[in-house]
Amino acid sequence: MAKRNVNVVLKKDVSTLGLSGDVVKVRPGYARNFLIPRGMAVIASRANVKQIEHEKQLALQRLEQMRAKAQEDAKRFDGLTLHVAKQVADVEEGKLFGSVSLADIMEALEVKGFEDVDKKQVVLPEDAIKRTGSYEIHIRLMAGVEVPVKLEVKTAA
Repeated sequence: MAKRNVNVVLKKDVSTLGLSGDVVKVRPGYARNFLIPRGMAVIASRANVKQIEHEKQLALQRLEQMRAKAQEDAKRFDGLTLHVAKQVADVEEGKLFGSVSLADIMEALEVKGFEDVDKKQVVLPEDAIKRTGSYEIHIRLMAGVEVPVKLEVKTAA
């Protein structure tokens, strides 16, 4: 006895099936026992497809508003230079004791009045900062909106 597949509309992205809003065919047990109870899908009907498409449009509008706000916030960071003073092990080479940490950068941001920046938004260079000099770090305000910020590492007096 062959079981027929059922059409479902995905409410969330499912890595093995597709993206939110896609209509996919799955086995009835998979839909009934896994996807639907977890809120990941609903049975495909015209009303459900229209509802999901409407929710997708609203989500896109919210995303555009958030992106516009993030780009507006990015203007605050124009020309920003952060200063970090660390102890130096070798004065001639400018080699530091340890390295510049995320906590040091967060402290420098707070001094400049950027208390609202979360530490998860700060993108450090690939290599650890272990010498004095100028570096470029990035502040990721949201996906697709990154702001470069100049970081000056100097010796502590």
